[in-house]
Order: sequence, then structure tokens, then C-alpha cells
Amino acid sequence: MQPPHDPALQRQYDNPALVPEHPAIIAGWAADAAAYRHRGGKLDIAYGPSPRERYDVFGPQEAPIAVFIHGGYWQKLDKSFFSHCAAGLNAHGVAVAVLGFDLCPAVSIRDILRQVQAACTALPRRPALAFGHSAGGHLAAMLLGSGHVPAALPISGVFELAPLRHTTIGSALQLSEAEARALSPRFLPPPARGWLHAVVGSAESTEFRRQTRDFAVAWGGTAEELPGLNHFTVLAPISDPDSPLITRMLGAIAASAPGVSMVPPRSAA
Repeated sequence: MQPPHDPALQRQYDNPALVPEHPAIIAGWAADAAAYRHRGGKLDIAYGPSPRERYDVFGPQEAPIAVFIHGGYWQKLDKSFFSHCAAGLNAHGVAVAVLGFDLCPAVSIRDILRQVQAACTALPRRPALAFGHSAGGHLAAMLLGSGHVPAALPISGVFELAPLRHTTIGSALQLSEAEARALSPRFLPPPARGWLHAVVGSAESTEFRRQTRDFAVAWGGTAEELPGLNHFTVLAPISDPDSPLITRMLGAIAASAPGVSMVPPRSAA
């Protein structure tokens, strides 16, 4: 049963309401993603029977590979909006698989987790890093926790699911109290080994910023607030080959895939 609605939590987690200009930002994502696909890539590679169980790969074939997982509260959008999120790592010789998956309420969050785990297993090489946005940040953390990746960089992730049960966002998720806790990285045992850096925009809600800090502490990782960025603009640095965030990711990938050459960051060239 859905618990009572909490207006205060609704305000904290309703990112579209917090960022009224979000339709233009998402339209920009779609245009940038389409332009990036036009440059090349292997598209719609099946890893399961569902039409949405597909991934796109951008970048060199013989290279470390990272996975990107999109957001949308596990119930919106698809991989076609996010192809350009591979650009920053691609510029340094790292391949990126942009994952697709089914959405709630047709499937559960646990089903989605199983799908992205299956996608990691289906890739030609074990992913060296998972990075994802919002719900995708949650899934990236869960991949680290389950040992499917050795490093994760969640961006504006949701690491405690219980508050969503008290919002309109939670209606499609159909989470019991027990399931919400079982699927919350914040309350799961941290992996014995692994690299974690969680980021959030400084212009995001108090709850998103708190969740990022608390999760990083719980798992012994690091956290960072990106100045002036909101829940939608926070994605911009991962498309920029020269951003400090890409440099961090390259360091994690180099540590998890030793002996594999990558293009040095431009700042070091």
C-alpha cells in the first residue's frame, strides 16, 4: 500500500518542478545524442529478450569499457537521449556502453537491476566503471555493490528509496517498505573493494545533496558538489573531455584496467 503523501518530500524529489526549464534541457540532450550517434557507434545490441534490453557502444573496440545508465526515476526516458554522454571518455580512448532497460511500472526496480547486471555480463569485456544519472546513479552504485564493476561514479543518485514512497514519483515504483530498504545502497554493506565518487549539483535540493553525502560516507567513498549545477545541467561535465570529472573517471579506469593504454587527458598532453 502506498503510504500517505508528504508535500515536503514531494518538493525535495520533484526535480521537474524544481527546474522549470527542464524541457529545453532534455530537448538539448536528444539533439546532442542524435548528432553523436550520427558520428558512429554500434547500436541496439541485444542482451535480453525485451525490445528495451539493448545497449549502444561508442568508442574503440579494443579499449577499456564503461557503462552509462540513464535517469528518469526508473520510469521515463531511454538510451537514445544520452548517446553524447560517451563523448568525454571516448575522447580519451575509453569505450562507453549506453544501456537501455525496461521501465516501471511494467517491471520493478529489482527487475531493472537484474537487466543492467545482465547487460554488464553481456559486454565483450568486464566494465571498468559504471556511471549514471539520478535513477541511473542508484543503479551504478548497485552494480558496484554486486561486484559487476570495480568503480562507480553516480551523478545525482537516489541512494535511499523510502522517501519516494511518500511522493507521486513512488506510485509507479510500487515499493514496499522492506523492498525500498533492500534496494537502497545507503543501507547495504559496502563492497570489500571498489572505487566510489558520488557527485551532485550544488543547486539541487537539500535531500539530493544529503543523500549523496550520506551514501559516500556509508560506503567509504568521496563526494563532491558541482558548483551552480542543477539536477539536469549536472550531466554536462561528462560530455566534456577536459572536465575534472572525466579526469577522475580516467584515474579510476586506469586503476581497474592496468596495462591498457588510454589517450592522456588534454591537460596532461
